[in-house]
Amino acid sequence: MAISQQVFLRDAMRRLNLTRDVFAARIGVKRRALDTWLLPEGSQEARSMPEVVSRFVTEIVENSTLMEKYAQSAQSGPLRDRIAADNKHQLLSVDQFTRESVEELFRVADQMQPIARRQKVSRVLEGAVLGNLFFEASTRTRVSFGAAFCRLGGSVCDTTGFTFSSMAKGESIYDTSRVMSGYVDAMVIRHPEKGSVAEFAAATNIPVVNGGDGAGEHPSQALLDLYTILTEFSRLGKLLDGAHIVMAGDLKYGRTVHSLIKLLALYRGMKFTLVSPPGLEMPDYLLEQASRNGHVIEQTHDLAAGLKGADVVYATRVQKERFSGENLEGYTADFQVNRAIVDACCGPDTIVMHPLPRDSREGANDLSTDLNHDPRLAIFRQTDNGIPVRMAIFAVLMGVESLVQHSLRDVTWMPPSHIGPDDSVFHGID
Repeated sequence: MAISQQVFLRDAMRRLNLTRDVFAARIGVKRRALDTWLLPEGSQEARSMPEVVSRFVTEIVENSTLMEKYAQSAQSGPLRDRIAADNKHQLLSVDQFTRESVEELFRVADQMQPIARRQKVSRVLEGAVLGNLFFEASTRTRVSFGAAFCRLGGSVCDTTGFTFSSMAKGESIYDTSRVMSGYVDAMVIRHPEKGSVAEFAAATNIPVVNGGDGAGEHPSQALLDLYTILTEFSRLGKLLDGAHIVMAGDLKYGRTVHSLIKLLALYRGMKFTLVSPPGLEMPDYLLEQASRNGHVIEQTHDLAAGLKGADVVYATRVQKERFSGENLEGYTADFQVNRAIVDACCGPDTIVMHPLPRDSREGANDLSTDLNHDPRLAIFRQTDNGIPVRMAIFAVLMGVESLVQHSLRDVTWMPPSHIGPDDSVFHGID
């Protein structure tokens, strides 16, 4: 061939938009063989590509129909390769997902449900260690990730806050990430500065999961939120396409809604009503991204008007720890999602959600506790779903999702019949 085989193969992978693992699988060769063909010609381990492979790849790249076929067939490659971030098995943003890949992740989460519900156990991550590095306060996310990893047989090392880390001594993100990578097999990072988790990820090749980076994103929360919405809609016999989603509260600094609106925008014909106090509106770049597929987006400061016709009401607390000049301490009573306004403006099938924690102190006017016994309130079903979804994330990033089904065995202890005293029957835990 007129060009080197290395250039030829790299160009083919680029045009097909395939990783090395998936490209090797598509052309029927071992990844190790492909690696030797891609080595510089002067390397001692470099090998010549067989003529039959050269003819096969040439036929694919010169035929538009075959190009389309083999590019589409990438969907049959490992999910962790298809959602990779910069060719690394890491989860930094929901932008890594397509509708197809997120629903495939949820099928893995469905397999995890018996484990999450204490009916089965699995040891597919036995021997693996998770580094839970939280440089910002957390209860749900930190414990949920740790529990998810342990329920797959792994173990967890925790650190919480700057005070208890070497970063208090001036250690850089790069050094911290590189050092920890020598100790653990995966890391979950929460950091108060937007973009900081990407810095951790750039310094390592082990799986890194973004547990929240300032006012940036919270991808695992958005994934469990979407999983909850789909589960609730399935129970109600509804489809997500064409749904009316209301997001109410601090939409400027609420990273959960930043990630969630991008995931929901993967579906068709959505209507988003964004309700916030003045000054806490959704950032413009997210509005632009969410509107690209023709979705309807409305913004208002009137909660009652915004709730009309909602299929889902997603409330968020005031993120005053991220304020930069704003004077708002909490919501006024006009912004509280409570039983009276839900009864007045929403239907019997409306799903009420919140990423938690909710501020239950008097005067905070966050999501009201008077909805606690209302079956429309899904916040605890939402938190419960964090375990199977985060288990699925670990299983996929660490390449063991196909082993889970065959590894299941019955638990040896007596699990509770239902988790909380107020759990609804439709939760599925009778």
